[in-house]
Amino acid sequence: MRIVAVDVGNSRIKWGVWDDEWSNRNSVPIAQLETLALEWERLAPPDAIHASSVAASHVRQWMDGWAARRGVGIHWLSSGREQCGVRSAYREPTQLGSDRWASLIAAWHLVRGAALVINAGTAVTIDALSAEGEFRGGVIVPGLTLMASSLASGTAGLPRVPGAVAEFPNNTADAIATGAVYAVCGAITRMRSALLKTGVVPQIVLSGGAAAVIEPQLEAPVLTVPFLVLEGLRIVAIAERTA
Repeated sequence: MRIVAVDVGNSRIKWGVWDDEWSNRNSVPIAQLETLALEWERLAPPDAIHASSVAASHVRQWMDGWAARRGVGIHWLSSGREQCGVRSAYREPTQLGSDRWASLIAAWHLVRGAALVINAGTAVTIDALSAEGEFRGGVIVPGLTLMASSLASGTAGLPRVPGAVAEFPNNTADAIATGAVYAVCGAITRMRSALLKTGVVPQIVLSGGAAAVIEPQLEAPVLTVPFLVLEGLRIVAIAERTA
């Protein structure tokens, strides 16, 4: 079964082709749909396209049109009460972002136990999964770039320049970069503590563009999974195919 999985995020579109293994995994900025079209023209026709989107509706409409012209429909993932072994305790399950839902499904199939599921992109989502596969809830904080940009735009005199994480930052750029990473890591640590209080030791499952910066700052074992949302979409696609 040849599946194209697509993760439409806040700032980038990520995709991959699954045919017993992953190939052609890549991403482009949302603003570059023309580039995406050129990339996809090179792909062999898929049996199915499974996608998640948290972006503006015009991107979804563009994708639906592209697929329709090739005679393929897109299976858009919607969050629900239960799917692929994961149950949701969200007050309104359908309001959970489909990217978070796909990541939870992927993490459950990877870990089969308690997990803290983190996607570190434009925003950082930190979601708690119980040992029984129940999504307990989670938090959303600004991503590293978004935090730094908000400081530069909302204050006078703070630079919008790259910085590095340092134990004792001795310049403003590094102070901002380190502060953003520490803020995210603090939220992760707090959520991990909440799960520990329930009597389980969660596996941290980390994905996203900022994963490489965040992982060294965490004081617990980390399973880093590139393209975690795509993994979840693959699992959903296979489950629907075999149902």
